[in-house]
Amino acid sequence: MPLGPDDVRLSDRIALVTGAAVGIGAAIAETYARFGADLALCDRNADALEETAERVRKEGRRVHAAVLDVRDADAVDRFVSELGAAWGHIDVLVNNAGGTFHAPFLEVSARGQDALVHENFTSVTHFVRAVAPRMPAGSGSIVNLTSIEAHRAGPGYAVYSAMKAAVENLTKSLALELGARGIRVNCIAPDVIPTPGTGPLEARTPLARAGRPDDVAGAALFLASDLSRFVTGATLHVDGGNFAAGGWRRRSDGSFEP
Repeated sequence: MPLGPDDVRLSDRIALVTGAAVGIGAAIAETYARFGADLALCDRNADALEETAERVRKEGRRVHAAVLDVRDADAVDRFVSELGAAWGHIDVLVNNAGGTFHAPFLEVSARGQDALVHENFTSVTHFVRAVAPRMPAGSGSIVNLTSIEAHRAGPGYAVYSAMKAAVENLTKSLALELGARGIRVNCIAPDVIPTPGTGPLEARTPLARAGRPDDVAGAALFLASDLSRFVTGATLHVDGGNFAAGGWRRRSDGSFEP
């Protein structure tokens, strides 16, 4: 079938976005709403989550918001069960929640490591197991947010980087395992996207500017919509060209140095 404007719309689909209170998660939720989706949202930040939910309502879409910790498997199961009981199914899952802190690997405690593993990797497995069975037969899209650090070293962020690489690898395996159900599974790997958690970032990219949360939301819209109906197991790098550049950096005069 030829593509048309309706293929980018998410009319009356139900999308679940984790870490939806601020930054990239909020931008994805609001973009999905503008393109016709109803939203299930979760985050630990109750006040900011309600602000995102209100912006979704202003787009005329339904919203189901819950304050929870994505590391808590029981809380995830309750949230998804409540959503299933209320709305019946879920069409799109965006695993956006995550976080890190800077510390040399030898200074990261076992407790700190567990927190990084659960927040950045185990939370993804919790939601996939809970949501995939509720996706309609023959359709469904799972979008996992990783990072450019999934594809390079992360000094000072070694465990975080390793978990993002694990999510990228998991995505490929799930693309194969869930393909027969018609569920597509893909990644977005951002870089240089200022959010409340990062603050301003230096725009050292081949495009000579920093990104915005809406740049990531555009990729998430593509992966949720029928425009990407034959795309699975892939990673979209939303990074201004930094992954392609490798170790090359733009000088102030526009030339590059290794």
